[in-house]
Amino acid sequence: MARKNPSMEAAVVLHLLVMAAWCATAAFSAKPKVCDKGWECKSSVYCCNDTISDFFQVYQFENLFSKRNTPVAQAVGFWDYHSFITAAAVYQPLGFGTTGGKQTQMREVAAFLGHVGSKTSCKDPLLHAPPRTGVLSLMLSVCGYGVATGGPLAWGLCYKREMSPSQSYCDDNYLYPCTPGVDYYGRGALPVYWNYNYGAIGDGLKVDLLNHPEYLEQNATLAFQAAIYRWMTPMKKKQPSAHDVFVGKWKPTKNDTLAKRLPGFGATMNVLHGDQVCGQGPVDGMNSMISHYQYYLDLMGVGRQYSGDNLDCAEQEAFNPSSTSSSTT
Repeated sequence: MARKNPSMEAAVVLHLLVMAAWCATAAFSAKPKVCDKGWECKSSVYCCNDTISDFFQVYQFENLFSKRNTPVAQAVGFWDYHSFITAAAVYQPLGFGTTGGKQTQMREVAAFLGHVGSKTSCKDPLLHAPPRTGVLSLMLSVCGYGVATGGPLAWGLCYKREMSPSQSYCDDNYLYPCTPGVDYYGRGALPVYWNYNYGAIGDGLKVDLLNHPEYLEQNATLAFQAAIYRWMTPMKKKQPSAHDVFVGKWKPTKNDTLAKRLPGFGATMNVLHGDQVCGQGPVDGMNSMISHYQYYLDLMGVGRQYSGDNLDCAEQEAFNPSSTSSSTT
């Protein structure tokens, strides 16, 4: 019977222990670091970056939406910073406003709010008026239409609902059938239209918006939450989220490139609004969103020179061409 070699056995045991330690260290190193930033961002790698309240505070919100509580506004007293930051806290652990470096984070918040501001802005009836001179110019400046106050760009969050709906926006949809007596006109920070969009977004938020679409004009936090959900979530098949196309997570395919769909602010308009504004040349709706985005970049201290590539979608083909009632906007 062969005798065991104690020194060889000890070497084998030592080797196994070293291998086990190495495997444990490798597994620990492969696990991404997660951080907690209090109530605003918890248990996520994205929380290791600045949170939105670190670089976007109450006074900046007030600057961006300085005319929202003017008496002529429809939603006086409805929208506020607390509602926005509370809603954003749900999505910051998923990367909303917390992806990339500080400039990318600030640009994403400005981009999102650029959509919001454009879609909820009061229309300036004097926007196409003759040149303003003398007493007229002074009066307009006092009333808040001067360049220093942002003109029409300062009127975001003026509305919380469509004021004169032209229809009930009820579509024959077997997944989300219309509730009798309920209208599905535009409501919220990124106005939601049509029963199937209320149903799908309600499912995502775990709120019964199909039967109670009015919730989006009664609760500002929920209205912001619905808007951020739309920003972070692909709302249609075969297309990315607005978040992904903006922060660079989306990689265009060959077909996307041929359709001139490239990462940037322009693609966010394509995702959210499709061929209502994209592929139509330099239409007003597209230009309004770009103007709001750049105005907000300036006010947030980033500067419009950092708007990024592929700013417009004038020549982009829509990800999913719309039918008469297919729009989410």
